[in-house]
Amino acid sequence: MSIDLSFCNYKINQQIRTVAIGDLKIGSDASLPLLSDNNNEAKPVFAIEIPFLQDNFYPDFLYKQYGTKDFFQILEKLQNSDADLISIKFNANEKTIEPLLQKLPSVFSRIDDINTKPLILRGANNTDIDKILLPKLSALAKEQSIIAFADEFSYEDILPSIVERNHVLVLRTPIDINLAKELNILCIDKGLSPDRILIDPDMGGLGYGIEYGYSIIERIKQAGFDGDTMLNMPIAAFVGEETYKAKEAKSNKFDANWGDFYQRALMWEISAASAIVTAGANLIAVWNIETIKTLKEMI
Repeated sequence: MSIDLSFCNYKINQQIRTVAIGDLKIGSDASLPLLSDNNNEAKPVFAIEIPFLQDNFYPDFLYKQYGTKDFFQILEKLQNSDADLISIKFNANEKTIEPLLQKLPSVFSRIDDINTKPLILRGANNTDIDKILLPKLSALAKEQSIIAFADEFSYEDILPSIVERNHVLVLRTPIDINLAKELNILCIDKGLSPDRILIDPDMGGLGYGIEYGYSIIERIKQAGFDGDTMLNMPIAAFVGEETYKAKEAKSNKFDANWGDFYQRALMWEISAASAIVTAGANLIAVWNIETIKTLKEMI
């Protein structure tokens, strides 16, 4: 018996924009995720994210997958990984930002010697620090990169360097379609090309708000398909960072019936990332390289 699924087909008014980083294409969706409607061939791309400075927020067991805690040794190992991009989080704080700024030129010299993959250069998630740090990262990056992220409080300070260097900018707003559109418009009015924008809806982690992240991604995507040129940018989601905020993924102080700690944390990230892929995210950044292997096999 055959089932007629023609009623599922739909026509879009426009595709999601394509954001290009070298030879890597992000976006260009012509349908909801993983469907072939409208000759859609778009697939999500995956970044593996590593911190530049060691801190307690990045679990020790993630370092074990590299056999080292040295940033440059890890970066070298990632050149042969399944990741499409490498995301570097310059996780400075008030005490470490000044020393970091002083040594950034030599840091980037070493990165350039090692790296062959497109880069995401992330700030510290601190508005005051990122207003200073992100323009510096933008200026030092020799190749076109993705800079993450600017928000309503920092975009005016960060934007000029992005426009001048022709980088891609991630714009983050707190799970609100209207705020996302407004920030896109503000940045475009100040000279940022809409083809250089990635929307970050600031997703919640698995069990801690992922349904909000899922629904807002769907709403933004549908608005883009319907013809809204201020919302048809690809969507970025930093899943790894959200995953390891959850106690289930970062704590091994549970009864044995919770299972192996490493496997539990891995499955937590895979589950969160697969949900966000299904919602329609185009760029997904994770912390465990095994997550990327699993998701690429799934897709």
